[in-house]
Amino acid sequence: MNKRNIYIAAFIISILGLSYIQYKYLEIGLNLAKVQFNRKIGAAGQAIQQGLEERNQLTFLVGSALQKDTSFFKMRMDSVEDASSHFLNDFLVEKLVNEGIDAEFSYRMISKDSSFYLKSPVQFQEPSDINSYPLEMKGYLPDLLGRQITLELQFRDLNTYFLYQLNGLTLPGLLFIIGIIAAVIWALKTYYWQRRLISTTSEFISNLTHELKTPVFSIGLATKLLSGNSKPEQKPLLEIIRQEVDRLSNHIERVLELGSLESRRTVFNLKPLDFRPSLMELCLSFKTLVALEKVIFDFDLQPGTYPVNAEVFHLENAINNLLDNAKKYSAEPVIQLKAYTQNKFICIEITDNGLGLDKKDRKRIFRKYYRVSTGDLHTVKGYGLGLSYVKQVVLKHRGRIEVESEKGKGTRITIKIPLSDE
Repeated sequence: MNKRNIYIAAFIISILGLSYIQYKYLEIGLNLAKVQFNRKIGAAGQAIQQGLEERNQLTFLVGSALQKDTSFFKMRMDSVEDASSHFLNDFLVEKLVNEGIDAEFSYRMISKDSSFYLKSPVQFQEPSDINSYPLEMKGYLPDLLGRQITLELQFRDLNTYFLYQLNGLTLPGLLFIIGIIAAVIWALKTYYWQRRLISTTSEFISNLTHELKTPVFSIGLATKLLSGNSKPEQKPLLEIIRQEVDRLSNHIERVLELGSLESRRTVFNLKPLDFRPSLMELCLSFKTLVALEKVIFDFDLQPGTYPVNAEVFHLENAINNLLDNAKKYSAEPVIQLKAYTQNKFICIEITDNGLGLDKKDRKRIFRKYYRVSTGDLHTVKGYGLGLSYVKQVVLKHRGRIEVESEKGKGTRITIKIPLSDE
């Protein structure tokens, strides 16, 4: 299974897990809402029973409607029933609202043998989703009719009502899940789009640099052939051509090496060795090279062995890059290299008296193609690949790189490579 499928599977499992947790929270919330609703119905039922227990205008009107007695009213029976139904409905609404119940309801008042009957102004047509709460009447009405009277409160679709009450729990949860899904999909889409773009760009650069190697080699070979039969006045020009060809060749190799490191096509064959002789040879070679360029270079290697697991070619290239940078970014270069062992690491410090770096640049100099801004001046040429290559090499050696610098006061870069136990 490739990484993409793993990411997608992890994403789907996470969303399903969040949805399940949300469902369980919702289920718990519904159960609590039902318990709370039943408690409120119980309190409202007591208030309703007490309000209809004594003889008053409402109970007298309801009693007359149940008995179908119009002797005290100058109106038809259906008008008495309609009036009692509305007044009783208003009474029930008041008692329910007092207990915090604002759900839609209907009611009916019946005797046990169904000989007396009174219904609410609004009746529900679908009995399948109706919840009924019967209240047994006491006092005046049962005594008046001589029968047991029950007031049955009916509520329709209580689950929808409970969900509406739980909007503060359900809606934010759904919105968060939708937001997470949208953000992850956008991030994955962007990641894979950028990955394809980087892959395409890397392939193009790799193909281009390989194509450039052939004409560079041909130019270099032609320059050597011309040098043997050249006139004295032509030699400086041929030397310039040779130097530029060498520089171009070095840039091509650096791009190829960095591309191979980042795409992991290069296999690092780390071997146990003593790195001190290689480092000593590198320092002596660099000292000889810069002797004619008015560059002051000193080095101090701690005596003893430097046992490390290393790929000598790349590690030497990385150190050469740092020394070359120290030389290029100083007007009158003074460079010092120190090497010593400390806390199971070999530490290689390279200090210069160059331009220095501010805090922002210290965090960015190891990015690919990043170059420190020097305003409108372009005295130092390059492509921002050297330090990126250095970092990749150090990471391949399981090491780390540290930068200490201050603007206008030079820079110290320290490479730390783990010592080998062998």
